[in-house]
Amino acid sequence: MIKSRILVCLSRAGWGALACLLAWACLAISGVAAVHAQQFSADIVTSRDGGPGPAGRISVSDGKVRIETTEHPDGVFLVDTMRPSAWFVRPAARLYMDAKQSSRFTALFVPVDPDAPCRAWQTMARVAGAGEGDWRCERIGEETVDGHAVIAFRVSSDSKPMFSASVDGTRKFPLRIRTEDGALFALEAIKDEPQPASSFELPASYRKFSPEALVERIKQSDVWVAVPDEAPRP
Repeated sequence: MIKSRILVCLSRAGWGALACLLAWACLAISGVAAVHAQQFSADIVTSRDGGPGPAGRISVSDGKVRIETTEHPDGVFLVDTMRPSAWFVRPAARLYMDAKQSSRFTALFVPVDPDAPCRAWQTMARVAGAGEGDWRCERIGEETVDGHAVIAFRVSSDSKPMFSASVDGTRKFPLRIRTEDGALFALEAIKDEPQPASSFELPASYRKFSPEALVERIKQSDVWVAVPDEAPRP
């Protein structure tokens, strides 16, 4: 249908054809967005030798993710896979900074394409300062996780195993991640419901904290003491 409409647009002259094509392009983009739309919240549970335990809370709205972890109770992680970006936000201090590798969740629990999940995983890993080499996602079967039909993948980089994942094809999101060091992270108590847009926004009044800039400021102050390249010989 869209193809026939495009042909109709091309049959018009001048600006009429351009306006027609732009209108149908907007409709096509909105249709794609609708296919990928997903909004839900869930608990993050971790399990290792000592049994399951709470690891945090996650909220998802389309390509954006909000993660609260027990490891960093003073802040939240805001992930945007469309930009792509990952921030660690400290509301009490009204500061934010690059998340980098402060939490593995920002690179693992992100929206993925069930047919090609490695693209999103490696992109977000690179945002965190990792993700080198060529990643490969091997589909190893289908299973059920807490009543949800999922696709199982084994992920490796340069032939080295990294983690395995169970991806919900409907939500286009991993529900379970098992890393090579034996840790298992799972989403439980999933609630499919609209999420507040403000939960995923970085307040404009917040100031970005840069560790590199802080070091440079200290170097320019009187408290900085440079270490000589080589100690003087006696």
